[in-house]
Amino acid sequence: MPPHGGDTLFANMYLAYETLSPGMRRLLDGLIAVNSSAKADVTKTREDRIRDAARPDAKHEYVVEHPVVRTHPETGRRALYVNGGHTVRFKDMSEAESASLLQYLFAHQQRPEFTCRFRWEVGSLAFWDNRCVQHNPINDYHGFRRVMHRVTLAGDRPR
Repeated sequence: MPPHGGDTLFANMYLAYETLSPGMRRLLDGLIAVNSSAKADVTKTREDRIRDAARPDAKHEYVVEHPVVRTHPETGRRALYVNGGHTVRFKDMSEAESASLLQYLFAHQQRPEFTCRFRWEVGSLAFWDNRCVQHNPINDYHGFRRVMHRVTLAGDRPR
C-alpha cells in the first residue's frame, strides 16, 4: 500500500436510478447506451498504457451496447447502467446529441448520498456487484505503488 491515498469510491446505481424523476425514468427505460473501450483508454495512467501496449489486442477498440437501465437478475431492482469511463452516446444518436443527458447522468451517479469511500489497508478485502455498483479508484499516490489482486466473476447479459 502507498503511504497515503489509493482509496476507491463506490456508487450505488439502484439509488441513482430510483431517485430520478418519473419522467426521466420513462425516458431512460427504453434507451440503449453505446460503450467504447477507447474512452476508457484516455483515463489510464502512463504506466498502464506502457504495460498494455505490449498486448497484441492493445490497439483494438471494443464497442458494445447495453441498456441504459438494467434489471438485476437476482434482485429484480432496476439500476442506472451508464458509465463516464465507457459510455459515449445513445444508440441511434450522435455523441453531440447524447452529450447533455450523459453529462447529467454521470454527475447524478456521483452524488454524495449514493457514494462511499473505501480506504484500503494491508489485508483489506472488498466485494461489489458491477451490475448495480460503480467503482472509481483514486489515483492520488504519485510516486508510490499500490499492488492489488482482483478476481472478476463471469457476468450475465444486461437486460
